[in-house]
Amino acid sequence: MRLALSISLLLAVAAHGAIAGEARKPEFLRSPDPAAAKLPFSEAVRSGDLLFLSGQIGTVPGGDNALAPGGIAAEAEQTLRNVRQVLERHGASMSDVVKCTVFLADIADWPAFNEVYRKHFSAPFPARSALAASGLALGAKVEVECIAQAPPRERR
Repeated sequence: MRLALSISLLLAVAAHGAIAGEARKPEFLRSPDPAAAKLPFSEAVRSGDLLFLSGQIGTVPGGDNALAPGGIAAEAEQTLRNVRQVLERHGASMSDVVKCTVFLADIADWPAFNEVYRKHFSAPFPARSALAASGLALGAKVEVECIAQAPPRERR
């Protein structure tokens, strides 16, 4: 009896290890946008309990990669809307974000960006880094990448 129990326990632990091992493989998540499918990156990658989002800029969905008109505030607003859409598409929300990295074309836009940022995040705020870059994709004024807590995986 004791041997049978030990073998059952060993099999259960091995099965759990196999399931956990499978869960550790990264899952590369693509955008449903056909134009984005041509780009050489995933919009997000799920690794364990974390969701890593590729950088988002203020492009208007459904367009021809045109940036939201109106300067830093309009671009920041659209950028954070785009972040929200990617999160929601993969079962997460802005409240699941644990870290953001903000790239600004001009560090003088930092105060204007912060005003918009506060409309999309509330306390407790995610950890955050910011820096000025000498150039961003499509001539954007801002790019934001995030790491979020991933929702529980569905059993397959």
